[in-house]
Amino acid sequence: MSSESEVTDLDLFQEIAVEKPADLIIKQIRRLISSGHLQPGMRLPSERVLSERFGVGRGHIRDAIKKLEFYGILKTEPQIGTIVASLGVKALEGLISNILATETRDFESLMEVRALLEVHAARLAAQRANDREIEEIFIAYEDFRKQVDQGNSGLEEDHLFHLKIAEESKNTVLRSLIGLITPDIITMSRKHQDMRAERFQTTLQEHKQILEGIRSRDPELASRAMSKHMEMAHKRRKIQPR
Repeated sequence: MSSESEVTDLDLFQEIAVEKPADLIIKQIRRLISSGHLQPGMRLPSERVLSERFGVGRGHIRDAIKKLEFYGILKTEPQIGTIVASLGVKALEGLISNILATETRDFESLMEVRALLEVHAARLAAQRANDREIEEIFIAYEDFRKQVDQGNSGLEEDHLFHLKIAEESKNTVLRSLIGLITPDIITMSRKHQDMRAERFQTTLQEHKQILEGIRSRDPELASRAMSKHMEMAHKRRKIQPR
């Protein structure tokens, strides 16, 4: 008789997290900030130089820079380039830690807070965004639509649409708060996400309604559309496909 036995407790095994090049780049930037080699106000090398140095395509460099810009860690100045934001080292480290956070958080609480912030952001964007800024929201919407049309979840593009609305709310505190909780929302969404194609299409239609409210400069329409979207997003993450 064989003495071999099979391990049946799958909880003994842990999921392997495959890191994206953009996240690895962000981690390097964090180390440079922590060591003092990269300080607030310093200018980063060009995309081309960074691409050659990191040994990755320029698209990965742009993804990392775009993410860090959304969270206020980097900013791009005309005629100057991309520079490190003028925040204290500890504040910068804290923001980057938040972006890369992977530990389990209270998902229900995050969704409740997110809904309050997002609804108000949509209302303010409808009141305050000019034509050019509304066009930028539309571009973010289109980026998400292209991912959905390809059959992808477009999770990051989904949240970049929301971050762009927060940016155009013209309320820097509101934008910062949404930016701070977004990394945790993305992390938890990956664990709870409904991966059915129809879910992506439904989310896209909800984004379209929010966009229409902002485009028509109707704060009530925009906030109602966002409120409905938040409600449905919460339900979709509670009810997982079999």
